[in-house]
Amino acid sequence: MKKTVKVVIGVAAAAVVVIAGVVIAQVISIRKSADSAITIIGGADGPTSVFLAGKIPGGKKEVADYTSITMKEAKVLFEVPGEYVILDVRTAEEYGEGHIPGAINVANEEIMDAKPTELPDNDQLIYVYCRSGRRSKEAASKLVAFGYTNIVEIGGIIDWDGELEK
Repeated sequence: MKKTVKVVIGVAAAAVVVIAGVVIAQVISIRKSADSAITIIGGADGPTSVFLAGKIPGGKKEVADYTSITMKEAKVLFEVPGEYVILDVRTAEEYGEGHIPGAINVANEEIMDAKPTELPDNDQLIYVYCRSGRRSKEAASKLVAFGYTNIVEIGGIIDWDGELEK
């Protein structure tokens, strides 16, 4: 009887592996045929943990298309002259108390129904920050919704250890 149980368990385990392989092969096939609409983002601990995520063809996109980096990484990038805008989305009062050198100010609350006139080029590289990182994420999402294509959210000035301009 023990040998029978071992055989049944072995056959069941083999079946699970085969089924998982077939499912993954089908997902990869669907992904190729649906213009990358589905992506496998899990599965490290076996077939029961394979998760699918992505945009349903014809559906609304839920994730903003902007990049987030740390303030420390941004500081290194700012040491090299370049064609970019540093956007402070805090209030004018907060901006006046001190901001990253060269930053322009458009408060997050002002980015509402139309794209900011201070940012005429939708393809311009724009680094966005606020005090802690919450408003910069909101502003980055809004800018993407207005069609900006090169937004980098860098968090909050509370993490800035460089000089401030007043």
